[in-house]
Amino acid sequence: MEKWSNIKVLDEEVASQIAAGEVIERPSSVVKELVENAIDAEASEIRVRVDEAGKELIEVSDNGSGIHEKEMYLAVTRHATSKLKSADELFTIHTLGFRGEALASIASVSRFEMVSCHYQARMAGKIVVDAGKTISLEAVGAPKGTSISVRNLFYNVPARLKFLKAESTEKQHVSGLLTRYALAYPEIRFHLIFDDRIILQTSGNGNRREILGQLYGADIAKKMLEIKLSENDYQVVGFISPISITRSNRKDLTFFVNGRWVQDVSLNAALQRAYHTMIMVGRYPIAVQFLSVPVGDVDVNVHPAKAEIRFRNPDYIFSLVQRAVRRGLLTYSPIPEIGLKTWQNQPEPENQKEFEWKPASILDETEMVDDLKSDDGTISSDELEEPSTINLQNNTGVISIMPVLRLVGQIGAAYLVAEGPDGLYLIDQHAAHERVLFEKMMSQLSQIIPAQALLSPEIITLPPQQAQILEKNLTILQKLGFEVVEFGPNTFQLRSIPAMLTGIDPAAAVRVVVEDFEDDETPLANQIEAKVAARVCKRGAVKAGQILTREEQQALLNGLESCVSPRTCPHGRPTMIHLSVDLLEKQFGRRGSL
Repeated sequence: MEKWSNIKVLDEEVASQIAAGEVIERPSSVVKELVENAIDAEASEIRVRVDEAGKELIEVSDNGSGIHEKEMYLAVTRHATSKLKSADELFTIHTLGFRGEALASIASVSRFEMVSCHYQARMAGKIVVDAGKTISLEAVGAPKGTSISVRNLFYNVPARLKFLKAESTEKQHVSGLLTRYALAYPEIRFHLIFDDRIILQTSGNGNRREILGQLYGADIAKKMLEIKLSENDYQVVGFISPISITRSNRKDLTFFVNGRWVQDVSLNAALQRAYHTMIMVGRYPIAVQFLSVPVGDVDVNVHPAKAEIRFRNPDYIFSLVQRAVRRGLLTYSPIPEIGLKTWQNQPEPENQKEFEWKPASILDETEMVDDLKSDDGTISSDELEEPSTINLQNNTGVISIMPVLRLVGQIGAAYLVAEGPDGLYLIDQHAAHERVLFEKMMSQLSQIIPAQALLSPEIITLPPQQAQILEKNLTILQKLGFEVVEFGPNTFQLRSIPAMLTGIDPAAAVRVVVEDFEDDETPLANQIEAKVAARVCKRGAVKAGQILTREEQQALLNGLESCVSPRTCPHGRPTMIHLSVDLLEKQFGRRGSL
């Protein structure tokens, strides 16, 4: 008997939910589609409200051209659009939306309500859709523009709802998206509200640097370098950070092509290539780039969420971005000056670099680069817990695996040389001081860590998504000796730091902690404090290149001997290298050759 497969046409409801899954992945996808529609409608003001990270409510309102009441039913029908009429126009798209899928996809996985008044109409229309089924359509009174409310997102798709991330993560995606569009369209007034709290508010005066100030703080915004390069019909404009301002990840690399936010590996590579040899490996700049490309030379119809594109001449685009950024860096970068400290064999702090290491510890650190320096460049013996007697037992009562060492001196302004019972030891002063500070801080967690009040509190301004991360982890910082309080939208006031870290750049220490949490969305609960402490202690430790007095060297060596795990820094990098007597004798030919 011949078998036939059970092929059948899917129900319209199932087909709609499958199609919606390609466009609407999470709450930020809803915000993206609705904001792009508002921009296409030439709105001068866009308001976004999100409750419970978008699971309860997403509301986007604008004062754009609006939709006529007679066309509202078509607006929520799949593949209905006013922006595209033929296949030929796919390669000359000037708008952000064009497929006619967004509203239908959103309405199929939520309780959807849209009120819109066309700019030439006297009355507005209101349509209510529940899980793809139109409930009502009526005429109402409303101001010009469109307001869309999306409630109970994914309520009818439990599997999709289950896979949403934590509320803090979903909020970060929404705020990150809206801040990018605020930079791309500075002439539009953007408002972002989370649970009745204003997160972002721009003036719409067209000043991008003003928006950069809201995101990164006035100091960074002033230092951002403006670039512009035009060739033929192509143009690259935007802002890049100087080589002194870097991040531990690529999240602050933003590209817009013809007003559309895109994620393109080649554009990222071109920008990073421009910074090659100018910043350290593993560090990334802040960049906001806007490319204008002839519409016929770019294909935007290659990704369901329109996040990826293809260029007709990718090599030329790569070269254009690289040259624009490199030219900006060379134009603004001053020639290094030799200061008094250079003649004294003391490197200038801002020029100090440290070799990059790839760590291998359970803390799963991903960045090991130091670009923040101590103000006074010294170690106080008071910072280190010196044992009353030098022996193999540390101050916790645990037998140490480190032998008793006799200090010989410092070499290369980076390493201590010490003699042990079984040979020579070279000790990395930075890694060793990290370990000492880390164990001291961790040992004090059960108590109140002594804090040093700042004479002048530091004001820290962060992008909205990073501000939410910091707000969530304020109690952890408080426990580690940092007093940080909210000081306005996305702004915090740092009032005190751990006493053992006096001398570090306090604001930079807090910023780098936020970067760590941004890299690791779901750190293990029992590792959060250790992860933060390790990162903070890295900023407080002495750096390679700092010349230490004899007393400072001895204090550091004594502190290392008192540690439970003296062989590695908190990130897994070795603190010392052992050269045995046997190895030395072989090197000098006393016991044959190697």
